[in-house]
Amino acid sequence: MMDTPQRYVPLYEAKMLHQFDHRWATYEADGTIRDSTIAEKGDPTYSVMPQYWVHEEHVVESLERRWSETWLFGWREIGRATDERTMIAPVFPSGAVNNKIQLMLSPDGLLLSAVLNSFVTDFVIRQSVGGTSLSHFIIKQTAVVTRAMIEDATWVADKPVDWVLRRVHELTSTAADIHVDARIGTYEFDAERRALIRSEIDAALFHLYGVNRDDLSYIMDSFSVVRRKDVETHGEYRTKRLILEVYDAMQAAIDSKTTYQSILSPPAGEGARNVAVVVAS
Repeated sequence: MMDTPQRYVPLYEAKMLHQFDHRWATYEADGTIRDSTIAEKGDPTYSVMPQYWVHEEHVVESLERRWSETWLFGWREIGRATDERTMIAPVFPSGAVNNKIQLMLSPDGLLLSAVLNSFVTDFVIRQSVGGTSLSHFIIKQTAVVTRAMIEDATWVADKPVDWVLRRVHELTSTAADIHVDARIGTYEFDAERRALIRSEIDAALFHLYGVNRDDLSYIMDSFSVVRRKDVETHGEYRTKRLILEVYDAMQAAIDSKTTYQSILSPPAGEGARNVAVVVAS
């Protein structure tokens, strides 16, 4: 009788993952690592290649009775206040991780990914980072908005938590190797639409933190690397402009006691799908 084939799963390293992007970088056959291209990310069947593989049974044993989802959430342990972004908290397929990815096994992981990857939370965390390590004690002491606080943001929707999660789903579920909710399928990786989705999340978080417009402008200007790259690519600080425009529209909704009208067309959660893709089980 033949032995049962042994299954191995990828070992994800921190440098392979980024905000809302589990296909940030991939290893080549010669052991070098490179960033994945936009064209590759546009292919829902594309998966990054790890340098190492781990027995699936070891991952199952480690997560047993602690986690039942097919995805994981955590943060990069290495982070500097001078980097493009200090906090990088990715959602990625279940697998093994090295010690530079700290896992956060929370039922609110998807919601937390929106909060922790926002510019305002990044700015808060930067005030606590003196070296290159985002240790547990820094993250545990970081002031973040709660689910209850998000639920009070009725100026964005009648169900604000769902409003956020629909955007996280679009940003995260872009390939066949990850499905944070099997019912929603796989969304196309549309860089322009993703920028709009993220501007809405960021603007909402600035409001939830109680940051006024002038302070928002100051905070965004402190991300000098983001500004430089935007100017090189778009000829302007586009990220800041988009967030400010959405922030203003949200403020108008708050002042008039109405509901913010999204800039997304079609609405979040209804973006183009890769319907032919069969989601991996």
